[in-house]
Amino acid sequence: MPNILVVDDQEVVRYGTTLILQKSIEDAHVSEASSFEDTLKILSTKQFDLVILDIDMPGGNNHQMLDVIRLRHPDIKILIFSSYDEQIFGWRYLEAGADGFLSKKTGIEEIKNAAKTLLRDEKYLSPALKQTLLNNFTNKKATTNPIQRLSSRENNIMQLLIKGSSVAEIAEKLSLQISTVSTYKKRIFEKLQVSNVIEMIEKVQLYS
Repeated sequence: MPNILVVDDQEVVRYGTTLILQKSIEDAHVSEASSFEDTLKILSTKQFDLVILDIDMPGGNNHQMLDVIRLRHPDIKILIFSSYDEQIFGWRYLEAGADGFLSKKTGIEEIKNAAKTLLRDEKYLSPALKQTLLNNFTNKKATTNPIQRLSSRENNIMQLLIKGSSVAEIAEKLSLQISTVSTYKKRIFEKLQVSNVIEMIEKVQLYS
């Protein structure tokens, strides 16, 4: 009987995902957590086979959540389930230790497929992400893609800027000083060779 933990701060997402898993995976026992603190508490109560994790939630710190979970539970499978752009962030979270990345824009069948794939002890890549990785490998444009020069932290802050968050809001969300976030923003603009958020978004769209 596979034990699965769905981690998301949105109740409707947890409910829908849980329902899909229970209907598609025989004898699946699905638990839910709404914060990273609750996630760690629940993971300590019994052995889980799979955690489906939103990386943008209260108490979490994006890719560092992967390190914490992996340190405490080295054999668990981790599927990132995120609203972040799959084309930009998918492979980065795979490199950071996730076993799969799934966009919240995906359909029900792909959620089923991703969970079943990971429960078979395999890595999961969506068709779109597979194609992106193939293109990056074969296309010379990938070697000059300025987004690839950004660090994980810079990528996280860039995504929040794209969503419309202010420097102060990002600082509060990531528990950083405002001056630190301003420095990261300046570095992002320099690396992407842009002067404002609008130009940054256009650059991201060009290379996505």
